[in-house]
Amino acid sequence: MKTDILILATAICFLSLNSCSDVEGSNIIKPVSKITSSKEKKPIPVKSKKKLTKKTVDSKPVEKETTEIDEPVVSKPVSAPDMQGLSFFADQAFDFVNRNEFSTQYCFLIDMSIPSGRNRFFVYDFQKKSIYLAGLVAHGCCNTSFISKPRFSNAANSGCSSLGKYKVGEFYMGKYGKSFRLYGLDNSNSNAFKRGVVIHGYGEVPDKEIYPQVLCNSLGCPMVSYNFYNKLSNIIKKSDRPILLWIYQ
Repeated sequence: MKTDILILATAICFLSLNSCSDVEGSNIIKPVSKITSSKEKKPIPVKSKKKLTKKTVDSKPVEKETTEIDEPVVSKPVSAPDMQGLSFFADQAFDFVNRNEFSTQYCFLIDMSIPSGRNRFFVYDFQKKSIYLAGLVAHGCCNTSFISKPRFSNAANSGCSSLGKYKVGEFYMGKYGKSFRLYGLDNSNSNAFKRGVVIHGYGEVPDKEIYPQVLCNSLGCPMVSYNFYNKLSNIIKKSDRPILLWIYQ
C-alpha cells in the first residue's frame, strides 16, 4: 500500500512542471493535465527512469549548464538542413541588414518547418555563405499542455511563437537567468518586447538532436540549451552592430 501511494505521489509531482512564462516576471504556472493534445501523437512509453525531452512544459530553470539527455535517442547522423530554402532567407536577410545597419557578419535563422527534435536554429555566416552553428530551439505551446508542431500568434499572453524578423537586443538577467531581449520588426511579431519574448537557455533542452522525439515547449521564447546559448552570447556580445534573428516557416 505504501509503495502504491509513493508511486502515485511521484507521478503527480512529475506532471506538475511549468513552462517558460509569456510575460517576463509572471508567476503563471501551467499544470500539465496530459502529455499531448488530442490531435497529437501519443508519447513514446518509457520504462527507464531517464528523463525524456518530450515534456510538454518546462520545469524550473536549471543553472547548471548540462543536458537532461544522457545519450541521443537515435544513432543516425545529424540531419542536414534544406540549404536551398535557408539560402533564400539568408539572401533576403543580407539585403535587410545592409539597409538597416545590422551586423553583416552573422544572422540567426530559425526554420520552424523543421521538426523540433532536429537542429533548426542556425547561425549563418554572411561572409562564408554557410552555417556557422546549429542547435535545437523550442517553440511556444500556445497555452496548451503541449503541441509538437508550432502555431503562431502575436497576441499578448498567447503563449505562441511569432514569425518575423527581430532585433537581438541587450543582455539582462531575467526570470530564466541570462537572456537577450528581442524586438519584433514586423507586424507579425510587433508585441515581442511587451510579451517578454527573449532568447534564453534552459536545462531541459539538449545539445544534440533527439528526433523522432520532440522538444519541450516554451511560451513563445526561442529557448535553447545552455551550451548553445553561451555560443550565441559570445557572438552577440562581440558584434559592434545588432544581429538580426528571423523566425520563418
